[in-house]
Amino acid sequence: MSDFKQRLQHTKLAAPAFNALIKASEAVHTSGVDPKLVELIFLRVSQINGCAFCADMHSHDLLKAGEDQQRLNTLAAWREIPFFTEQERAALNWAERFTDLKNPDGEKEDAAFALMKQHFSEAEIANITFAVAIINAWNRLGVSMRPQVPRRS
Repeated sequence: MSDFKQRLQHTKLAAPAFNALIKASEAVHTSGVDPKLVELIFLRVSQINGCAFCADMHSHDLLKAGEDQQRLNTLAAWREIPFFTEQERAALNWAERFTDLKNPDGEKEDAAFALMKQHFSEAEIANITFAVAIINAWNRLGVSMRPQVPRRS
């Protein structure tokens, strides 16, 4: 059984880096990309990476923003249901494609980019890509340092 205790106070021990990552997160949230879409991306990537802290935080934030519970419950299976818009599907596909980099596939990446271009401006694509990179960084911190997940009632 895994020990659920936080390993280090990384937010204090590496405060400058931690604060820079917070500023980067704030930048993508105010980039002009729909903040709810950014949170959906953050949640989906956190699910893939198994980051409990981030998955809890982003699902909670989405519920507070009025997101539908059924969409949250089925986000991991977004390809199998009609609850997500074509724009959301393009962004989720892009986020998934660049979260697991072990098996690159140029043709699929090119197709994912072409789909993104159908739904987003170049600036939005760039900001969505930064959102994917940033949440992957947060997930690596969450999985490795194990910040405590608060119990919500």
